[in-house]
Amino acid sequence: MSIVDWIIMLGTLGFIVAYGTWKTRKNANLQDYLRGGNEMKWTTIGLSVMATQASAITFISTPGQAYESGMGFVQNYFGLPIALIIVSAVFIPIYYRLKVYTAYEYLETRFGVASRMLAAFLFLVQRGLAAGITIYAPAIILSTALGWNLSLTILLIGVLVIIYTVSGGTKAVSLTQKWQMGVIMSGMFIAFFIIIYKLPHFVSFGDAISVAGIMGKLDIVDFSLDIDKRYTFWTGITGGTFLALSYFGTDQSQVQRYLSGSSVYESRMGLMFNAILKIPMQFFILLVGVMVFVFFQYQEHAVLFNQNSIDKVYETEYADEMKSIEADYSKTYQEKKVALTTIVQHYETNEKATEEAIKAAQEKETEALKIRDKAKELVNKAVPDNKSKDSDYVFLSFIMNYLPMGLIGLLLAVIFSAAMSSTSGELNALATTTTIDFYKRLNKKEHSEQHYVNTSKIFTAGWGVVAIAFALFAHLVENLIEAVNILGSIFYGVILGIFLIAFFLKNVKGKATFSAAIIGQSVVIILFFFGQQIGSYLLGREIQEIAYLWYNVIGCSLVVLIALLISPFENKA
Repeated sequence: MSIVDWIIMLGTLGFIVAYGTWKTRKNANLQDYLRGGNEMKWTTIGLSVMATQASAITFISTPGQAYESGMGFVQNYFGLPIALIIVSAVFIPIYYRLKVYTAYEYLETRFGVASRMLAAFLFLVQRGLAAGITIYAPAIILSTALGWNLSLTILLIGVLVIIYTVSGGTKAVSLTQKWQMGVIMSGMFIAFFIIIYKLPHFVSFGDAISVAGIMGKLDIVDFSLDIDKRYTFWTGITGGTFLALSYFGTDQSQVQRYLSGSSVYESRMGLMFNAILKIPMQFFILLVGVMVFVFFQYQEHAVLFNQNSIDKVYETEYADEMKSIEADYSKTYQEKKVALTTIVQHYETNEKATEEAIKAAQEKETEALKIRDKAKELVNKAVPDNKSKDSDYVFLSFIMNYLPMGLIGLLLAVIFSAAMSSTSGELNALATTTTIDFYKRLNKKEHSEQHYVNTSKIFTAGWGVVAIAFALFAHLVENLIEAVNILGSIFYGVILGIFLIAFFLKNVKGKATFSAAIIGQSVVIILFFFGQQIGSYLLGREIQEIAYLWYNVIGCSLVVLIALLISPFENKA
């Protein structure tokens, strides 16, 4: 990486940290520190909400997801606009009316302290783990690709986030996230146009779309009812709605973003901003990945994008086997490239030649995928401690090898900014929940406003240390973007069930809800670990897994149904 790239990357990150720290250096009370003084306008709220959700994992892993699996992942977000409309209509007015700092304060007014503590505890568990993942995920990829020390990369991200989040609280998070989203989206658009520019001169953008479609990367909507398919229209519109409803309506990392608004109107508009733009944004990021796929159909690359893993194999007794795999892949690639070039050059002039070339290209792509799978298996055998997924290196490989000087630094700043923006929102929310729902609620002694501000700062730093510690010892085996969603899906459905009962089932009391939540969460965890066996037995056929988005529906439904069944007995007692 050139000195220019270093200057651009460090300068961008330094400006964001310094700006957030300086602009929010004065926080006189808890209202200012945890709710930003309720001064935020809808544009800042909207960008802050988007930045908290769109972690570095989104911008590293999602293009790789599209490279391997196509555009189908966008279905994961189909339920999001529905959820945001519900949150705007139902959740926001209640939170503002009660003037709460956290979503879980409301539960005590409805059910008592036990349900409040349970929901807050479930949030702390899953969001505390997720904060570690959002640091670890970009750190392991950046350190591998750039040759940096992993631990130092994790510490760099974590310490930068802690500095301005501790200093400025909610306002610092929101203000810096606005700039971070500007850097992120600018970088992604620049990368997209450079990909198009670097395609061969005979491949237009329209040709690139045609090639992507021929190779099966543009299958956006799948109406299949298979329970073990991760991304279908039905998982997105049902499981995705439940996931988004819980995330935006009950997850403090999001609730805190829109509770900083100056009015209900500003908060609602901030969420509607996301309802309109979130799916197009994810579509665009996936399209970037698809265009990277097309680019690499005409630009030869190694059998795996994580070059570091290949290099490690060459240091073992499996070196000759890897060399043979790479030779097979190169041969298959060249044959596929000839077929794809024929498709583009004869698409409108020679129908027969085009059909034969399409068939050949698809066959060679199938062969190439099998060879890549052999390479991945060999890496796992030769280097057992290699835990990352190769698709997570696709986009970074393009950035490091094909972007001009200066833009490499900008795109790396994008990745770091995304890591910092999502992690800062998480740390801010974790500290707020710990301060308000546990420390202040359980501490009988009254303290000054400054005492609680200082306590919140200590908890922010503490959760930052916990996230860094988890990141230092984390080992991920899933695609990173999926790992975060899976973790959330295990807990979100149960938390959402508690809130839906609180909002809509006025006859259900606290004990029934608490018991139902414990049972529901236990069932979801059992299904997560043993769902394949249970699902195969119930359906009478073998399934690979239960698609994780269904856990949101299952958890929420179980809590509501069990609470309704228990409630009559509680009322009689």
